[in-house]
Amino acid sequence: MQEEYSDDQLLDQFQQEDSRNFAFNLLVKKYQRRLYSHIRRIVIDHDDTNDVIQNTFIKVWGSLINFNRESQLYTWLYRIATNESITFLNKKRKKFFIPIVDVEHQLAGSLEDDSYFSGDEIQLKLQKAILKLPEKQRIVFNMKYYEEMKYEDMSEILGTSVGALKASYHHAVKKIEHFLLNR
Repeated sequence: MQEEYSDDQLLDQFQQEDSRNFAFNLLVKKYQRRLYSHIRRIVIDHDDTNDVIQNTFIKVWGSLINFNRESQLYTWLYRIATNESITFLNKKRKKFFIPIVDVEHQLAGSLEDDSYFSGDEIQLKLQKAILKLPEKQRIVFNMKYYEEMKYEDMSEILGTSVGALKASYHHAVKKIEHFLLNR
């Protein structure tokens, strides 16, 4: 059984050139599943998620040597994954000239056609309701509801005040309830 390394141990090993690759591989193994889930809830499509997670870890590899440990490693990783996801969606919108209002329809359609989506009809309705939310509310809702993330950590990741995040989550919940009750 493999030993679980703390973030500090991984960072210390990454700083040493002879153990850098080993430390990075352990970091990827430790965070890949959680980051995949986070990114998947933003970009929806499995293949797109794989592209974004690859871009995320490429960015992490290039920046980790300068990580200053003022924030937690996992919040730093989530910030990069979130930014990469948003950048990916913005590029996709521009590439296909998709108006913002049509993105929800495209993502909902790709969710229904996705062979990797394993939810039942209720999960599909919830996902469609979440896709109706503005991007920031959707990300906040997913982080709080699915990942049970603390507002303080979300604040660090998204660069938004705790009060604004609580308000975003509250509005998101109300919009989702309204969508589900009127369907």
